[in-house]
Amino acid sequence: MSDAAPHHSPTEHELWKITLGELDEKMGVKILEESVERVVATMPVEGNRQSFGLLHGGASLAVGEAVGSWAAVIHASTMGKTAVGIDVSATHHRSAREGQITITATPIHLGGTLTTHEVLITNEAGQRLCTLRITNLLRKHKHQATKIFPGPASKDPLPGVLSA
Repeated sequence: MSDAAPHHSPTEHELWKITLGELDEKMGVKILEESVERVVATMPVEGNRQSFGLLHGGASLAVGEAVGSWAAVIHASTMGKTAVGIDVSATHHRSAREGQITITATPIHLGGTLTTHEVLITNEAGQRLCTLRITNLLRKHKHQATKIFPGPASKDPLPGVLSA
């Protein structure tokens, strides 16, 4: 019998911490809160407007998908997994010309295979600008998946999913 502790991956059950990507940085996204229960971020309208001077709908979708995906990855990290988006839909309720928007993701369903989050985008007055729903597939990390699906990527049963 050995006194050595069992070997565990150091990140297996640690909560994943949000790291901004290039687009997030260019859009001016700031993280305010990150947990399994809720992810909150802000983004300025300035620099994210379309040609008519309104907040670009694509900017709303990009930031909403990012915040919802981060929430899913935080949940997945509690099981030593990661998440990849498989569906996102949005409804634009009103727009904004200036100020800052707040993006809040909360879970609708937190499973072991799928998560679904509602993402609300509001203006500084608390008015709803956009509602998104995002579903993510929970997967083992790529390095874990190669143990299950060895061989070249062309033989991967889920092309693109395990390499995301």
